[in-house]
Formats: sequence, C-alpha cells, structure tokens
Amino acid sequence: MKIAILALQGAFAEHQEVLESLGVQTFLVRNLQDWEQEKQALVIPGGESTAMTRIMRDLGLWTPIRHAIMEGLPVFGTCAGLIMLDDTHLGTMDITAQRNAYGRQLGSFFTQDEFAGIGRVPMTFIRAPFIERAGQEVEILATVQGRVVAARQQRQLVCAFHPELTPEDKRIHEFFLSIIRQ
Repeated sequence: MKIAILALQGAFAEHQEVLESLGVQTFLVRNLQDWEQEKQALVIPGGESTAMTRIMRDLGLWTPIRHAIMEGLPVFGTCAGLIMLDDTHLGTMDITAQRNAYGRQLGSFFTQDEFAGIGRVPMTFIRAPFIERAGQEVEILATVQGRVVAARQQRQLVCAFHPELTPEDKRIHEFFLSIIRQ
C-alpha cells in the first residue's frame, strides 16, 4: 500500500511517521509531478485552508486531486483537510465546515471522547473546525460539546482534530487503512 500525503503545510510529517510506523509506504506531494505517482490513498493534513487552496490551484493540483477523490480515491482529511473536502472547497464530501469554530489559537484544547467503532480517543484541537451540516450519506463518527468533529462518507474520512499529534494511539489511522482495504 502506498499513500500520498499532501505536503504543502501543516502536520504532514507527523501523518507520515504514524503511517510508516504501521508499515505503510508513503510519499509527500509538493507538486504535480509528485502527485502523478501511483497511490492507493491520500492524506490532507491540517494547516491553513485558504493558503492550501491557493497553493493547490497555483501548482495545478486542485483539479487532479478533486477528480481522483470523486473517482473513489480514499482520502483522510484532518482539521484544514476536513475543510478542504467540504462543499465550498473541493466539494467531494457532503458537509459544510465551520472554520476556526473554537476560536483562535488560544481556543485550542485537548480532550478524549468516543469515536464510533473505536472507543475513547485522544483529540487535539488547534484552531479547529467542526461540521455544521452533514448530508444524508455522511456517517457521524464523533461529537464533542454537541458538535460533529469526525465523519465518513464512503471512502472519505475527516476529523476536526489531529490524531497524528498523539502517535501513541494509532487507531484512527488504522481505521483509515481499513477503509482503503474495503
């Protein structure tokens, strides 16, 4: 299995470490030539969604990434990656994200809560979004403070928090790997 990790900004190195510790081959996508490598899935890490959108468009990555996801490429988006998949960005997932929903950097926090099918997981929120609207085909996987913070639609998985920042708990990345294998 070979997973592409969008490496324009954010915690891409941390996702790479977790996935490689699970025995998965990864590569970083920094340009269109990188994207053209063979892959079985994509990770879109946290970062700043406006900057990521601009960079993806400038590098010619926007359309091929969107097309691949629409054609069924499994994708895992965390924090800004969640925003990137919503209906106002790449538009591949039937969700609407509320950006910076918990406030600025000072509103960042850590908690543990239930994740469907996994149990209690650590959740690190940094200028995090939440899902304010989810379509009928979207499965809600986790809520915190009454807000949707993780969901799945077919082969797309999103988390408003950063599971890659608690590498001792690999269950959400393992869950994503199970989605790829389905």
